[in-house]
Amino acid sequence: MAGIEIPEQCGAILLPRATLFPQGVMPLHIFEPRYQQMLDDALADKCMICVGTLFQNETDEPAECVAEVGTIGLIRASREQPDGRSNLILHGVIRVAFKQWLSGKDYPFAEIEPVESVPIPESEIDPLLSELRNCVFLALRNFPEAIVDQFNASLEQVEASPVAFADVIAQQFILDPDKRRELLEEPHVARRFQSLIHELKNAEREDRN
Repeated sequence: MAGIEIPEQCGAILLPRATLFPQGVMPLHIFEPRYQQMLDDALADKCMICVGTLFQNETDEPAECVAEVGTIGLIRASREQPDGRSNLILHGVIRVAFKQWLSGKDYPFAEIEPVESVPIPESEIDPLLSELRNCVFLALRNFPEAIVDQFNASLEQVEASPVAFADVIAQQFILDPDKRRELLEEPHVARRFQSLIHELKNAEREDRN
């Protein structure tokens, strides 16, 4: 999402074992008063909030219970209900590190910075792309044609960016919460590809058995 300005500080919704990838979409139902206030503040500013992964029960110190890497997302749609609750669609933008959790808000609020990905060496890009494409082709073979076409179209939009290509696949195919978190936190794009290839091949073997 070129041209989007990432704030230096941002509110964060903390979710147990939940991960949003850049390029991914997450529907959210906002009902806690603290998160209703966070949403109001976000809509009045840059329309962005972070998703932080809780790896244990939430405490008063987010640094003790929230993964260090999360995703900042852009609010694509938000509809408030008569009782003050809201349904919204959050579109993942970029990985961020929670550098410091700040006081002064009724909701989790952090100083953040973008997390840079380590690119794939030039000599490895084509083989990894080819192998991952093949794994996705096999994973989709039993899906309805309309779904396959829609997903392939989404991949074509990001094919020029290995980072985005891997994130789109991870968002759709990796279900295990721990593996999703590992993929989000992995800085090396080549290792993300290798992990996705491994997971998709394992799923293919399990389907055959």
